[in-house]
Amino acid sequence: MRFVVPCLLVMSVLAQTNPNPGAGAPVTAAGAKELSIPAGTKVPLELKHAISTHSSRTGDAVYAETTFPVVANDRVLIPAGTYVQGRISQIQRGGRVKGRAQVLMHFTSLIYPSGYTVLLPGAVENAPGADKTGVKDQEGTLQKDGQTGSKAGTVATAAGTGAVVGGLSRGGEGALIGAGVGGAVGTAIAMLTRGDDVKLDAGSTIEMVVQRDIPLDASRVPNVTKTPSSTP
Repeated sequence: MRFVVPCLLVMSVLAQTNPNPGAGAPVTAAGAKELSIPAGTKVPLELKHAISTHSSRTGDAVYAETTFPVVANDRVLIPAGTYVQGRISQIQRGGRVKGRAQVLMHFTSLIYPSGYTVLLPGAVENAPGADKTGVKDQEGTLQKDGQTGSKAGTVATAAGTGAVVGGLSRGGEGALIGAGVGGAVGTAIAMLTRGDDVKLDAGSTIEMVVQRDIPLDASRVPNVTKTPSSTP
């Protein structure tokens, strides 16, 4: 009997110090909430206002909205209808002799429908909604296509018109003189005319690329692709 009591006491102490020996470490709430937008994620956007190298200025705000949900591993990261804000970092009009119109903008924040706001670095990856405009570099600079052909056409048209007028007045010699004068006028017009502006109307589509991993609070990001509509 004197050996039974000490054994019972030892077993009682062990049971209190390790009540469930086979149980592992509990999963923390923080671990369950980890979520992130990977760097390189492409996000389709629709501009909410017009941008133009003619009227916009460096520092102007950019407002856009996502048009399609971004999903990874069966989890919505950015739902459609999320607002995106940014700024115009640099803007340049087309030159009269050389230099094409350019716009550089950077996106700085996502605003979810709930109001949850996330800071980000985002750049333009593509601009399918911009006419005759392409992305120049990795920074996302939008640049207007070259106009060498159109300016040459202006010179040729003016030269042709001058040749016709000169020919009617003085025959062959007049045609040559008229062509020279018309060509000179056409060249002057081409040199005095600025290159076309980059224009993005409200509703234009562009594609943003996320430039680094963006951590998210999963509890504040709804895992739905769209709000179901009610049928009357």
